[in-house]
Amino acid sequence: MSAADNATKDNANGAAPRIEHWPAIHFTVNGEHRAVNVPPMKRLLDVLREDLRLTGTKEGCGEGECGSCSVRMNDELVNSCLLPVLQAEGAEIQTVEGLAIGGELHPLQEAFLQHGGAQCGICTPGMLMAAAQLLANTPHPSGAEIREALAGNLCRCTGFMHIFESVAAAADAQNGEPAKTADTEQTHHAR
Repeated sequence: MSAADNATKDNANGAAPRIEHWPAIHFTVNGEHRAVNVPPMKRLLDVLREDLRLTGTKEGCGEGECGSCSVRMNDELVNSCLLPVLQAEGAEIQTVEGLAIGGELHPLQEAFLQHGGAQCGICTPGMLMAAAQLLANTPHPSGAEIREALAGNLCRCTGFMHIFESVAAAADAQNGEPAKTADTEQTHHAR
C-alpha cells in the first residue's frame, strides 16, 4: 500500500493523514541524542510526551501562560507547548526526567518532597525546571529572586510558600549550607 493509500485510509477513518516521510529532526534530550520524524510544526510538548514517552512534562493551559510545560532548551527556560519541534533542531533539551542523575534525586526534587512543594503534580515539573534554571544562573538566590523566577508558573492547588521554601532549601543544599526556613530568612532580612 502506498503512502497516498495510507493517507486515504486514515482520512476515511476521520484521522489526520499520516505521512511517513517527514525529515528527521535531531536534538539531545537529557543527554541522549534523539531523532524524530514528525511534522515540523508539531509542538515540542507533544513530541516529548507522545513520541519520546517522556511524560513528566505536563500540559496545563496550552497557551504558554501556566508554565507546566517548561523545559530547559540550550540553557533557557521555554514553554514547550508553544515551541514547534523544528525550532529544537540541534538543541540540548532537559526535561524533569533529566534532573535526577544515576537514580539519585536532584536536590530540588528532594527539597520539594521534604518541604511539601509538590501538590497534585501538574505544575511540579514546570516549577522544578524553572527552579533548576534559576539555580543554574543564581546559585544563592534571594527570596525575591525565587519568586520572580517562578512567576511564570502557576499552581492552582495551594499557595506558593512551600514551593518557595523548597527552592530555597535546594539552593542551600547545593551550596552546602544548612537549610533556612522562611522565618529565618525574614528575620535575617529584617536586620
